[in-house]
Amino acid sequence: MSCPVGAGLSPRQEMVLRVVREWIAEYGEGPSIRQIGARVGLSSASSVAYQLGRLEDLGYLSRTGQRWRTCRLR
Repeated sequence: MSCPVGAGLSPRQEMVLRVVREWIAEYGEGPSIRQIGARVGLSSASSVAYQLGRLEDLGYLSRTGQRWRTCRLR
């Protein structure tokens, strides 16, 4: 399922998605929750996990395992 970038996303979700996209392009794997939080200004891991969960529910990314480092863009 391919979704248009930014369609129906909050500014925070757009930032998280951008960080994930850039991180995967640079390092070849998804960033950790703490790495995402540091880049978007969230100190709470649960806040980052919530945003990632929403992006997963909306079809913007998926995970191949339990950890968010295994996320892939759709």
